[in-house]
Amino acid sequence: RAKRRTMDGYYPELLAAFVRGRLGLPEGEDDPGRLLELGRREGLRLHKFKTTELPRVRKALGILQGLAPASLLDVGCGRGTFLWPLLDALPELPVTAEDVSPQRVTDADAVRRGGVGRLTALAASVLDLPFPDGAFDGVTVLEVIEHLEEPERGLREALRVAGRFVLVSVPSKPDDNPEHLHFF
Repeated sequence: RAKRRTMDGYYPELLAAFVRGRLGLPEGEDDPGRLLELGRREGLRLHKFKTTELPRVRKALGILQGLAPASLLDVGCGRGTFLWPLLDALPELPVTAEDVSPQRVTDADAVRRGGVGRLTALAASVLDLPFPDGAFDGVTVLEVIEHLEEPERGLREALRVAGRFVLVSVPSKPDDNPEHLHFF
């Protein structure tokens, strides 16, 4: 289970690291409440660090806790809907967060620069991952492959870089999202 280290419905350590990383503040600046206010004043988009209780996130975290990976690649980390609860629930796990969006990678890297050293952020495509075979114990591909023109190619790449397992989820029913190219 996630640690539930929350403040005003946020993941305080991750929010604090993001604000420190984005504003170039020293790691010793640790008061999450002060950093929350400072981030708000600076116009940082802090909503992404709000705690979530999505069933698909809880399910994926439960599976990962049972698998106990030694390292993880989170493909398509996006705004962090899964990444932030993952980092909170598995505080020792080294995680590489990959996304095609430079802004999302910049945000994840700000968390690393702000003090979460076990997080690596990388701009890349799941269709051509820049890692050797079996580079990660596990790979998550959560709510990603429905966006790909070539989902099979993306899954092959995830399988290639996974040493032990790949955890995949897709929407459970068709929806009106125009970015969803496939339904499974």
